[in-house]
Amino acid sequence: MIELRCLTFIDVLQAQTAGFLGTVSQGYHPLEGQASLVLEVAPGLDINRVTDLALKRTSCTPGMLIVERQFGCLELHHRDQGQVRAAAEAILGGLGLEQGDRLKPRVVSQETITGVEGYHSQIVNRMRHGNLLGEGTTLFVLETHPAGYALYAANEAEKAARIDILEFLAFGAFGRVYLGGHEEDIEQAAAAAIRALATIDGRENKGPGAVFH
Repeated sequence: MIELRCLTFIDVLQAQTAGFLGTVSQGYHPLEGQASLVLEVAPGLDINRVTDLALKRTSCTPGMLIVERQFGCLELHHRDQGQVRAAAEAILGGLGLEQGDRLKPRVVSQETITGVEGYHSQIVNRMRHGNLLGEGTTLFVLETHPAGYALYAANEAEKAARIDILEFLAFGAFGRVYLGGHEEDIEQAAAAAIRALATIDGRENKGPGAVFH
């Protein structure tokens, strides 16, 4: 059986989120303003079946396709939100599932560090694929389960405030989002991301990891 771990829509990809995907995706890079669909299934190899269902029935293009032994992740995008919605319907119909079969997102941990020291910012900058973290600014890290919801959280954070997306990891056992900026902007962005995740329904999430605040 295929387990639907994550399925979420992004109505309008923000500039930094779309640009970041271009640095980590091996497929067709999305553009600002496009709609996006993010899915995660288990076992990982079944993401190829998911991709086949969507591409044969819509004109969406795949950006990120990651196949791991345990989980598989797919990001699709298109200028027309209708095409992205149709892709989700094709996938769910082909798998005999409903949107409510997805796992609810869960915030596993969140951390805010103000007045980041110079060497701390430098080491964060060494690992990021997005913007730079400035010395003396604020760093926010959010961890999600399942991982795919990290992409949605990052996009919602960017909508809410003038922040820098440093990094997000949207596949694997857990997802992570790294944001940088002024303290008040980070506060707004973090709250928006967490609120947005709370609106997504689905199966009760009893996945691994304690919840820390």
